[in-house]
Amino acid sequence: MLVNMNDVLLPAKKAGYGVGLFNTINSEMAKGVLRAAEKLQSPVIIGTAEVLLPLASLEEIADMLLPMAKRASVPVVVHFDHGLTEEACYRALDLGFSSIMYDCSTADYETNLKKVKEMAKVAHAKGATIEAELGHVGEAGGEDPSAFYTDPQQAKEFVSNTGVDALAIAVGTAHGAYKFPPKLDFERIQTIASLLPIPLVLHGGSGLTNADFQKAIQCGISKINIFTDINQAYAKAAAKALEKGATCATDMLEDLIAGVAEETEKKMKLFLMK
Repeated sequence: MLVNMNDVLLPAKKAGYGVGLFNTINSEMAKGVLRAAEKLQSPVIIGTAEVLLPLASLEEIADMLLPMAKRASVPVVVHFDHGLTEEACYRALDLGFSSIMYDCSTADYETNLKKVKEMAKVAHAKGATIEAELGHVGEAGGEDPSAFYTDPQQAKEFVSNTGVDALAIAVGTAHGAYKFPPKLDFERIQTIASLLPIPLVLHGGSGLTNADFQKAIQCGISKINIFTDINQAYAKAAAKALEKGATCATDMLEDLIAGVAEETEKKMKLFLMK
């Protein structure tokens, strides 16, 4: 069933478990993620990000995911992640995405607040939820992430003034594959969680240890973003299929779906543990 973020994240926040966002770029990835969700009867967030649109447009993703979400036996949020432009966010909402993230985190605080506040009004008017980011989660191997950590008191003010439904915070993670293990600021997560009434989001989740995930959820994270891990699982499944003698697409499609489903299931089981 198609739902918005509040439908899955507010119960997660209350009960102390996590829900994964798994970005997908084709039907095999989408089928793998939803197969895992239905097997475990777990709510799930699925979608794409603006940086992935050259691989599959918003229209193509909407045509694929929205019917799949509506047919699913579990709650499914179709989310536009890291929307960087107003135009793309508006388009996602017009196409029926049930949730968006408007990422203005690289702008100054006042600009971030102003833009997100206006976008929140638009999203809510369409029955969709909205996520924002305060602080900045950069790329793995980039600058020291501690320089962009989220300030707890500023987060409280930001949420109060924008009306967002979820907030992505910068606490030591980064996007992409890590060269060195990240060090999360769990105390900061706990402090921010104690000040905000809405769910917190951890971006840059791929590559963290199981213990990192579990502690982050215990400290107050409700949504965890995953792409690199299932992206790599897809590629590994393709390589194995070729090794087994696959010579055409139909020889490997089930392997690709199963590879993504297996990795997704691992993450879901971890996030649901309390």
